[in-house]
Amino acid sequence: MRRAGRATALLVALAAVLTVLGAGTAQAAGYRYWSFWESSGTGWTYATQGPSLVRPDDGTVQGFRFSVSEDSQDSAKPRRSPDFAKICADTPAQDGTKRVALVIDPGTAADAPADETPPAPRTACARVAPDASTAEALASVAGPLRYSSDALLCAISGYPGSGCGEQVSGDGHATPSAAASPGASAPAAASAGSGGSGGGPSAGVLVGVGAVLLLGIAAVVQARRRRG
Repeated sequence: MRRAGRATALLVALAAVLTVLGAGTAQAAGYRYWSFWESSGTGWTYATQGPSLVRPDDGTVQGFRFSVSEDSQDSAKPRRSPDFAKICADTPAQDGTKRVALVIDPGTAADAPADETPPAPRTACARVAPDASTAEALASVAGPLRYSSDALLCAISGYPGSGCGEQVSGDGHATPSAAASPGASAPAAASAGSGGSGGGPSAGVLVGVGAVLLLGIAAVVQARRRRG
Protein backbone atom coordinates (compact mmCIF):
# COMPACT_ATOMS: atom_id res chain seq x y z
CA MET A 1 0.00 0.00 0.00
CA ARG A 2 2.87 2.36 0.79
CA ARG A 3 4.40 1.83 -2.61
CA ALA A 4 1.05 2.37 -4.29
CA GLY A 5 0.55 5.61 -2.37
CA ARG A 6 3.98 6.90 -3.30
CA ALA A 7 3.49 6.01 -6.95
CA THR A 8 0.14 7.74 -7.05
CA ALA A 9 1.53 10.91 -5.48
CA LEU A 10 4.48 10.99 -7.86
CA LEU A 11 2.23 10.47 -10.87
CA VAL A 12 0.03 13.34 -9.76
CA ALA A 13 3.07 15.58 -9.36
CA LEU A 14 4.46 14.55 -12.74
CA ALA A 15 1.15 15.24 -14.47
CA ALA A 16 1.01 18.68 -12.90
CA VAL A 17 4.58 19.43 -14.03
CA LEU A 18 3.78 18.41 -17.60
CA THR A 19 0.68 20.59 -17.52
CA VAL A 20 2.68 23.62 -16.42
CA LEU A 21 5.36 23.00 -19.06
CA GLY A 22 2.73 22.48 -21.73
CA ALA A 23 1.06 25.74 -20.84
CA GLY A 24 4.39 27.57 -21.08
CA THR A 25 5.07 26.13 -24.52
CA ALA A 26 1.60 26.95 -25.82
CA GLN A 27 1.98 30.56 -24.75
CA ALA A 28 5.47 30.96 -26.28
CA ALA A 29 5.78 33.94 -28.60
CA GLY A 30 8.52 35.28 -30.80
CA TYR A 31 9.47 38.49 -32.57
CA ARG A 32 9.49 39.16 -36.30
CA TYR A 33 12.66 41.06 -37.17
CA TRP A 34 15.85 41.32 -39.24
CA SER A 35 18.67 39.67 -37.26
CA PHE A 36 22.29 40.65 -37.90
CA TRP A 37 25.10 38.10 -38.34
CA GLU A 38 28.87 38.08 -38.76
CA SER A 39 30.99 35.52 -40.58
CA SER A 40 32.76 32.96 -38.41
CA GLY A 41 34.78 31.65 -41.35
CA THR A 42 32.52 28.99 -42.80
CA GLY A 43 29.41 29.78 -40.79
CA TRP A 44 27.55 32.56 -38.98
CA THR A 45 27.78 34.09 -35.51
CA TYR A 46 25.03 36.25 -34.02
CA ALA A 47 26.31 39.83 -33.93
CA THR A 48 27.09 41.41 -30.57
CA GLN A 49 26.58 44.98 -31.83
CA GLY A 50 24.10 46.62 -34.14
CA PRO A 51 24.98 47.23 -37.82
CA SER A 52 25.22 50.98 -37.26
CA LEU A 53 28.00 50.42 -34.70
CA VAL A 54 30.06 47.79 -36.52
CA ARG A 55 32.76 49.12 -38.84
CA PRO A 56 33.96 46.05 -40.74
CA ASP A 57 37.36 45.69 -42.36
CA ASP A 58 37.89 45.11 -46.05
CA GLY A 59 37.11 41.47 -46.83
CA THR A 60 34.44 41.10 -44.14
CA VAL A 61 31.18 39.20 -44.71
CA GLN A 62 28.02 40.29 -42.87
CA GLY A 63 24.56 38.69 -43.00
CA PHE A 64 20.95 39.64 -42.38
CA ARG A 65 18.04 37.21 -41.89
CA PHE A 66 14.35 38.03 -41.50
CA SER A 67 12.51 35.52 -39.32
CA VAL A 68 10.38 34.96 -36.24
CA SER A 69 12.29 33.83 -33.17
CA GLU A 70 12.08 34.06 -29.38
CA ASP A 71 15.69 35.19 -28.86
CA SER A 72 19.21 35.00 -30.25
CA GLN A 73 19.55 31.34 -29.31
CA ASP A 74 16.89 30.14 -31.75
CA SER A 75 17.20 32.87 -34.39
CA ALA A 76 17.43 31.57 -37.96
CA LYS A 77 20.76 32.10 -39.74
CA PRO A 78 21.21 33.34 -43.32
CA ARG A 79 20.87 30.44 -45.75
CA ARG A 80 23.83 31.48 -47.93
CA SER A 81 27.44 30.78 -46.93
CA PRO A 82 29.71 33.73 -46.04
CA ASP A 83 32.00 33.39 -49.07
CA PHE A 84 33.72 36.74 -49.62
CA ALA A 85 35.70 35.62 -52.67
CA LYS A 86 32.54 34.52 -54.45
CA ILE A 87 30.34 37.46 -53.44
CA CYS A 88 32.92 40.12 -54.32
CA ALA A 89 34.47 38.32 -57.30
CA ASP A 90 33.34 41.07 -59.69
CA THR A 91 34.26 43.96 -57.38
CA PRO A 92 38.03 44.49 -57.44
CA ALA A 93 39.88 46.22 -54.60
CA GLN A 94 40.29 49.96 -54.97
CA ASP A 95 42.51 52.41 -53.09
CA GLY A 96 40.72 54.54 -50.55
CA THR A 97 37.77 52.13 -50.22
CA LYS A 98 36.88 48.81 -48.64
CA ARG A 99 34.67 45.94 -49.76
CA VAL A 100 32.04 44.39 -47.52
CA ALA A 101 30.22 41.26 -48.69
CA LEU A 102 26.57 41.11 -47.64
CA VAL A 103 24.18 38.16 -47.48
CA ILE A 104 20.54 39.26 -47.35
CA ASP A 105 18.00 36.54 -46.57
CA PRO A 106 14.34 37.70 -46.32
CA GLY A 107 13.33 34.35 -44.84
CA THR A 108 10.43 32.06 -45.62
CA ALA A 109 6.71 32.49 -46.24
CA ALA A 110 6.05 31.14 -42.74
CA ASP A 111 7.90 34.12 -41.24
CA ALA A 112 6.41 36.74 -43.54
CA PRO A 113 3.79 39.22 -42.34
CA ALA A 114 0.24 38.68 -43.57
CA ASP A 115 -0.29 39.31 -47.29
CA GLU A 116 3.45 39.65 -47.98
CA THR A 117 5.77 37.35 -49.92
CA PRO A 118 9.47 37.37 -49.09
CA PRO A 119 11.83 38.07 -52.01
CA ALA A 120 14.58 35.58 -52.84
CA PRO A 121 17.80 35.59 -50.79
CA ARG A 122 20.63 37.48 -52.44
CA THR A 123 24.18 38.65 -51.97
CA ALA A 124 25.86 41.96 -52.72
CA CYS A 125 29.33 43.44 -52.54
CA ALA A 126 29.40 46.97 -51.16
CA ARG A 127 32.35 49.26 -51.94
CA VAL A 128 32.36 51.98 -49.28
CA ALA A 129 34.63 54.39 -47.44
CA PRO A 130 37.19 52.85 -45.07
CA ASP A 131 35.33 54.09 -41.96
CA ALA A 132 31.83 53.12 -43.14
CA SER A 133 29.58 51.06 -40.89
CA THR A 134 27.77 47.90 -41.89
CA ALA A 135 24.53 49.90 -41.98
CA GLU A 136 26.08 52.29 -44.49
CA ALA A 137 27.37 49.40 -46.59
CA LEU A 138 23.91 47.83 -46.56
CA ALA A 139 22.24 51.09 -47.56
CA SER A 140 24.58 51.44 -50.56
CA VAL A 141 23.46 48.15 -52.14
CA ALA A 142 20.08 47.22 -50.63
CA GLY A 143 18.00 50.36 -50.23
CA PRO A 144 15.54 51.52 -49.34
CA LEU A 145 16.04 50.75 -45.68
CA ARG A 146 13.39 51.53 -43.09
CA TYR A 147 14.12 52.22 -39.42
CA SER A 148 11.91 52.74 -36.39
CA SER A 149 12.07 55.86 -34.24
CA ASP A 150 14.33 53.83 -31.93
CA ALA A 151 16.77 53.11 -34.79
CA LEU A 152 15.69 49.47 -35.13
CA LEU A 153 16.20 48.13 -38.66
CA CYS A 154 12.66 47.41 -39.90
CA ALA A 155 13.00 46.73 -43.64
CA ILE A 156 15.70 45.99 -46.22
CA SER A 157 14.97 46.79 -49.87
CA GLY A 158 11.46 47.70 -48.75
CA TYR A 159 10.73 44.31 -47.16
CA PRO A 160 8.60 43.97 -45.18
CA GLY A 161 6.33 46.81 -46.19
CA SER A 162 5.06 47.38 -42.66
CA GLY A 163 5.71 46.36 -39.08
CA CYS A 164 8.89 46.51 -37.05
CA GLY A 165 10.01 43.96 -34.49
CA GLU A 166 6.46 43.15 -33.48
CA GLN A 167 5.70 40.28 -31.14
CA VAL A 168 4.12 37.28 -32.82
CA SER A 169 1.90 34.80 -30.99
CA GLY A 170 2.19 31.05 -31.28
CA ASP A 171 -0.36 31.02 -34.13
CA GLY A 172 1.79 33.36 -36.23
CA HIS A 173 -0.30 36.51 -35.72
CA ALA A 174 1.22 39.78 -34.57
CA THR A 175 0.20 40.97 -31.12
CA PRO A 176 -0.23 44.74 -30.81
CA SER A 177 0.91 44.95 -27.19
CA ALA A 178 4.67 44.56 -27.61
CA ALA A 179 6.65 46.70 -29.99
CA ALA A 180 10.23 45.63 -29.44
CA SER A 181 13.15 47.88 -28.63
CA PRO A 182 16.40 47.75 -30.62
CA GLY A 183 19.16 45.51 -29.32
CA ALA A 184 22.41 44.39 -30.95
CA SER A 185 20.65 42.81 -33.88
CA ALA A 186 17.34 41.72 -32.43
CA PRO A 187 14.60 43.26 -30.32
CA ALA A 188 15.81 43.81 -26.77
CA ALA A 189 12.58 42.35 -25.48
CA ALA A 190 13.37 39.15 -27.33
CA SER A 191 17.07 38.80 -26.70
CA ALA A 192 17.84 41.09 -23.76
CA GLY A 193 20.14 43.19 -25.90
CA SER A 194 22.98 41.56 -27.78
CA GLY A 195 23.68 38.16 -26.37
CA GLY A 196 20.17 37.02 -25.58
CA SER A 197 19.20 34.40 -23.08
CA GLY A 198 18.51 30.77 -23.62
CA GLY A 199 15.44 29.64 -25.49
CA GLY A 200 14.14 27.45 -22.67
CA PRO A 201 11.12 27.96 -20.42
CA SER A 202 10.58 31.38 -18.90
CA ALA A 203 11.40 32.14 -15.28
CA GLY A 204 7.70 32.08 -14.42
CA VAL A 205 7.30 28.58 -15.83
CA LEU A 206 10.34 27.33 -13.92
CA VAL A 207 9.05 28.81 -10.68
CA GLY A 208 5.73 27.09 -11.30
CA VAL A 209 7.48 23.78 -11.93
CA GLY A 210 9.44 24.15 -8.69
CA ALA A 211 6.27 24.82 -6.73
CA VAL A 212 4.54 21.78 -8.21
CA LEU A 213 7.51 19.57 -7.41
CA LEU A 214 7.46 20.76 -3.80
CA LEU A 215 3.76 19.92 -3.58
CA GLY A 216 4.49 16.46 -4.98
CA ILE A 217 7.22 15.85 -2.40
CA ALA A 218 4.89 16.99 0.37
CA ALA A 219 2.25 14.56 -0.86
CA VAL A 220 4.73 11.67 -0.70
CA VAL A 221 5.79 12.63 2.83
CA GLN A 222 2.16 12.78 4.01
CA ALA A 223 1.42 9.40 2.43
CA ARG A 224 4.35 7.89 4.34
CA ARG A 225 3.18 9.36 7.66
CA ARG A 226 -0.38 8.06 7.23
CA ARG A 227 0.84 4.55 6.57
CA GLY A 228 3.78 4.65 8.99
